[in-house]
Amino acid sequence: MDEENMAPLQDDSDEVVERFHPTSGRVTGWLTVVLAGVVVLAGLVYLDEGFPPWLTAAAALLGVLAWAAMLRPALWATHEHLVMRNLAETLHVRLAAVEEMAVRQVLVVRAGDRRWVSTVVGRPWRKAITARGTPGASGDAVPQEGMPYADFVENRLYELVDSARREAGVRPGSPEQLALPDPVRRERAWLPLALIVVAVLVLAVSLVMSS
Repeated sequence: MDEENMAPLQDDSDEVVERFHPTSGRVTGWLTVVLAGVVVLAGLVYLDEGFPPWLTAAAALLGVLAWAAMLRPALWATHEHLVMRNLAETLHVRLAAVEEMAVRQVLVVRAGDRRWVSTVVGRPWRKAITARGTPGASGDAVPQEGMPYADFVENRLYELVDSARREAGVRPGSPEQLALPDPVRRERAWLPLALIVVAVLVLAVSLVMSS
């Protein structure tokens, strides 16, 4: 038998088809992490010269929070899922199961009869007030000159969701859509949670020792 025919079929449903870039917070996040790192380094170097241990611990906690809340979040789409990586978890939202969706100050997705949020993409609050909230208002998923990136992301997501719905043969809000299996899969992010807990404990101990 031909070796190529013997090779197992690969499931490409989780292959990334689109990655979306953060619209804000990255610069502030990196500046905060760098500043926190400088303070932590100074605290370690000058620990024997009276540098407050609690300040070092507070800077470490601030750096961890800035990384987890501003730099770690990410947003991408596969053939079947919208993946939203947040501070404490990663959500795999089935595209065909998305009931409603809008980009306001944050991306808001309703699926599995619950509301899910991603801070990766958003609009300034004044523009968010007048932003559209129903699918199909634009329909053009190709970036145009001068087109706000949040508009492109929203249009592209609507395109992916509509395509997934058609493939699954469901309409938004229909009983068939609500009956789709595994609308949302959640994965706990243990690394940032562990780092935050450790940083809080170190800060608490340093405050007790300095009191």
